[in-house]
Amino acid sequence: QVQLVESGGGLVRPGASLRLSCAASGFTQTIGRMGWFRQAPGKEREGIACITFSGSNIRYADSVKDRFTISRNNDNNTVYLQMNNLDPADTAVYYCAAKFAYGNMCPTTRSGFEHWGLGTQVTVSS
Repeated sequence: QVQLVESGGGLVRPGASLRLSCAASGFTQTIGRMGWFRQAPGKEREGIACITFSGSNIRYADSVKDRFTISRNNDNNTVYLQMNNLDPADTAVYYCAAKFAYGNMCPTTRSGFEHWGLGTQVTVSS
């Protein structure tokens, strides 16, 4: 079975940075599309970033644009999310997502993905 395992979350002060990782395993074909979502208590799950296999198409939600950077290493099947200038509004459980897809489409909607990690907590507080 395909498994996605997030790591790198924690408690940080406003303005700090974190780097999340998501290791994928158990797949039999290349994962063409990977993304990051987050869900704060009482709120809907929000798609914040997507990246295609080659990295030729990257998409961000307005809430994280210019602060977060998604990247991937296809040699070790890992996707990353570099988060800079964190704000308390970024506090949420962050989920990694993937889909076996091809082409250059890269959505930030739940329907655009089919495999999910269990999440890692990010808390930004002073």
